[in-house]
Amino acid sequence: MGNHQHHAQTTLRVNGKPHTLTVDHRRVLLDLLREDLGLTGAKKGCDHGQCGACTVLVDGRRVNSCLLFAVTLDGCDVTTVEGLSDDGEEPHPLQRAFLERDAFQCGYCTPGQICSAAGVLTEAAAGHPSHVTDPAAPSGEPVPLDREEIRERLSGNLCRCGAYPRIVEAVEDVIP
Repeated sequence: MGNHQHHAQTTLRVNGKPHTLTVDHRRVLLDLLREDLGLTGAKKGCDHGQCGACTVLVDGRRVNSCLLFAVTLDGCDVTTVEGLSDDGEEPHPLQRAFLERDAFQCGYCTPGQICSAAGVLTEAAAGHPSHVTDPAAPSGEPVPLDREEIRERLSGNLCRCGAYPRIVEAVEDVIP
């Protein structure tokens, strides 16, 4: 019995580029991104899906990459903070807003906050409700993002420095 019984070939599109790797079945997406692909934007915080520092987008939806086995994502499209901007030259509007609003202190949680905020904008535009969305709101219609909605939707992303007010302001700045 070879060592390969616990490995599988997996292809992921990461920030628009395909990567085919032989991956241990137990390897989580976060470790693959950081250690195998050198994309260190997503941070290892709690390793239990509770802090949000590792948030990335998989097929446009935000996920805690520390909880997802990489082999389960074969064929998926992964976007990290490094790949948020279209051309890689100009910062994404959220990245610019975080800088302009000084929406970070130590910066450790910032990549996860920004990826999560990008997911929030997409989810709200698609009409996905949150716990604070008015139950009378029309189903499937875009959900307006006020401060309460933004705070609720980003509540899974923790900031030990307490930059929350500025983070909410930065997200408000990019609401279409």
